[in-house]
Amino acid sequence: MSKKPLILGIESSCDETAASLITENEQGIPIVLSSIVSSQEDVHKEFGGVVPELAARSHIEKIDLIVQKAIKKSGKSIDDIDAVASTAGPGLIVCLSVGLSFGKAFACAIKKPFIAINHLEGHALSPKINSDINYPYLLLLISGGHSQFLIVKGLGNYKRLGTTIDDALGEAFDKTAKLLGIDFPGGPQIEILAEKGNPNKYDLPKPIFNKGGCNLSFAGLKTAILKISKKIKTKQEKFDLAASFQQKIIEILFKKTKIAFSEFEKQIKPKEKKFVVAGGVAANKEIRKMLTNLCKKEKYEPIFPPLNLCGDNAAMIAMVGLEKFKLKKFNNLDFPAKPRWPLDEEAAFLKGAGVKL
Repeated sequence: MSKKPLILGIESSCDETAASLITENEQGIPIVLSSIVSSQEDVHKEFGGVVPELAARSHIEKIDLIVQKAIKKSGKSIDDIDAVASTAGPGLIVCLSVGLSFGKAFACAIKKPFIAINHLEGHALSPKINSDINYPYLLLLISGGHSQFLIVKGLGNYKRLGTTIDDALGEAFDKTAKLLGIDFPGGPQIEILAEKGNPNKYDLPKPIFNKGGCNLSFAGLKTAILKISKKIKTKQEKFDLAASFQQKIIEILFKKTKIAFSEFEKQIKPKEKKFVVAGGVAANKEIRKMLTNLCKKEKYEPIFPPLNLCGDNAAMIAMVGLEKFKLKKFNNLDFPAKPRWPLDEEAAFLKGAGVKL
């Protein structure tokens, strides 16, 4: 029996310091041996958001310990590791540099290949950890920094169908939570508050709802929340605003996903209609429920990563590393950190004032 590759994954693109070891069984199905994620919530809470310099300092302080924990929990030794995969982008440059430098040094020390990983590709391939899924498939990536519809044609082969022209969805959730007086990271708390509220209480806008294909916009919605939040006086009004916000997000995603389905079928004509939803916001139960029901209606198979792998983690980084290792797609140790690194390099940059849809 030949030895199966063992990959060490390292993630530090934002405010999570993470390490994971992954291998595969005889059938080529990935096996996560360990996945350690250290959050920095306490570091950034008083500032209401991630402070890059503080995040980088925290990564520096923790990364050695986190990698040690991941190796110990896996039951393997350093000598068993066949390659090191580190996130090289996109993300905060000072944070990326910590994990990237550590990964390069580690690979150099054990004389094993180094693999630079696109963080978004980690999310795109994360369902492979718990699903037997073939290419191509449609992906909705919804996280704190990214909101995109992509056709995943294969490893390193992506076609973007739509993206946010301003805020990412996770960012909109966190900013709304902040306006409602919820400590960072408040996005997940919106869902809890919304359970107690009336989703039809406030008539909130749905930016570019009837134009722009499956592109997304959340800045106008956030501005409306800002104006209303200043007039809120009771807890019930706070619950109602949270519920109304979440309901508008669901309505926007419902329509834009239907458009993405149509575009996917037009461009690919797939034999199997599979829809993957990944990223931190994919953990939202109401969004999952709506998208699952929509898939049932449109005859798509909905696929979500496990809840613990929706947010930033190193298992998905190691997963891509494993795929690249098998194809001998290695990188030199001078590979740079890339704060901006789109999956579809040919897609137009749609951000900022003056964007035409």
